[in-house]
Amino acid sequence: MTDQLQGETCKELQAALDIISGKWKPIILFHLMENENLRFSELQRAIPEITKKMLTSQLRELEYNGIIHREVYQQVPPKVEYSMTEYGDSLTPLMKSMRSWGMQHLERMEKIEEENKEATTN
Repeated sequence: MTDQLQGETCKELQAALDIISGKWKPIILFHLMENENLRFSELQRAIPEITKKMLTSQLRELEYNGIIHREVYQQVPPKVEYSMTEYGDSLTPLMKSMRSWGMQHLERMEKIEEENKEATTN
């Protein structure tokens, strides 16, 4: 059993993490999951801390992996929209579960912090 956990299972887990890991990819994916289509500028406004260069890089990686679709409209000024692919939509349950876990974790940490404050003031 241990050999299996260290072998193929870890390789498969790593492949999944390579797609969604990083500071910005989960946030980008969440915004695209919550909205049918988003333009580059809309994503920038939704994630003001990300640089244009980093957003471009992360979008290209997600597009390369078939997670998102980039639609270029031939007009002036140019218009580009991003959306989840059908394949990318398969990440939705995982991302929602991660968000839920994150909310629980933040609540837990807040409670621990409050308990520590009470302990030091008493």
